[in-house]
Amino acid sequence: MHVALDATYSLGRNLSGVGVYSREILFGLAKSHPQDRFLFCYRPHRFLRSFGDPLPGNASRRLLRGAPRADLFHALNQRVDAPARRTVTTFHDLFVITGEYSTPEFRGRFTEQARQAGRHSDLIIAVSRFTANQVEEFLGVEPERIRVIPHGVHVPPAAGQNTRRENLVLFVGAIQRRKNVRALVRAFERMPPSWRLALAGAADGFGAAEELQAVETSPRRANIDVLGYVTRAELDALYRRARIFAFPSLDEGFGMPVLEAMANSVPVITSNRSALPEVAGDAALLVNPDDPEQVAHALVQLASDEVLCNDLARRGRERALLFSWESALAKTWEVYRELTG
Repeated sequence: MHVALDATYSLGRNLSGVGVYSREILFGLAKSHPQDRFLFCYRPHRFLRSFGDPLPGNASRRLLRGAPRADLFHALNQRVDAPARRTVTTFHDLFVITGEYSTPEFRGRFTEQARQAGRHSDLIIAVSRFTANQVEEFLGVEPERIRVIPHGVHVPPAAGQNTRRENLVLFVGAIQRRKNVRALVRAFERMPPSWRLALAGAADGFGAAEELQAVETSPRRANIDVLGYVTRAELDALYRRARIFAFPSLDEGFGMPVLEAMANSVPVITSNRSALPEVAGDAALLVNPDDPEQVAHALVQLASDEVLCNDLARRGRERALLFSWESALAKTWEVYRELTG
């Protein structure tokens, strides 16, 4: 098979969830299907930069303009400028359409691109049932064209979980209005004095200034670390140190940090809405993200209940084992085979 994929979002130091997904799919498929050929296609603004990224032996590099010539084109981030011979598109989320998390100009452009991708796609991969339902409801895509394939996670060996944990609440994600950092900061103010809060993620999202203002004016400011973007090694170390992972996001198409925290045996508190209950299952404390008191209660509860912490850590790791990139790759290839026969 000759497969072209949009590799634009796989580049960069500060990879988002879409970037992590793109690299897992691009390099995972090339490795698991050495007899097939892959075109890694980059939009003009990233094409020259792509030459710093070595490709697998069965992959080549192309500029993405129009429809690539291949048996199949996979748009990895819900954008299709022109229909290819066969087109698969991955949809991650539609929060730009459904919430006040961007400028009106960006919302208009995003909405048109999403609708166009829906029209041009033979099959659509949604990363959660929640996202699949939104694609159906807001873009008018027939359910017969949608396949749900969750993200995966790399679960570290159990032996690596023995690091001594600290009284640390960890949040991972770009600081922006949608991530609800303000509510987390207010909730953290109820924690005992010995606890710290670490915010790991670039502070460049929509509404970041207002979220950071909550940090700067907090009476617990001295106990809050705004770390900015952290490397993979630094993030892994934070997961090993943290005693609680808190992620009260207002809207997620999947919620990869929740899965990573569970894989690292960190007890999780997360929201009871969007795709987060779908990812967390019964392995996390689910809270109303609009209610800082409820978030605070969950934090204080975990800080004082070692039995509950250990139970959530065990259940979280067991649940994370249900999500593998190997499974995501195999199911993605099945979608390709479905289209190409």
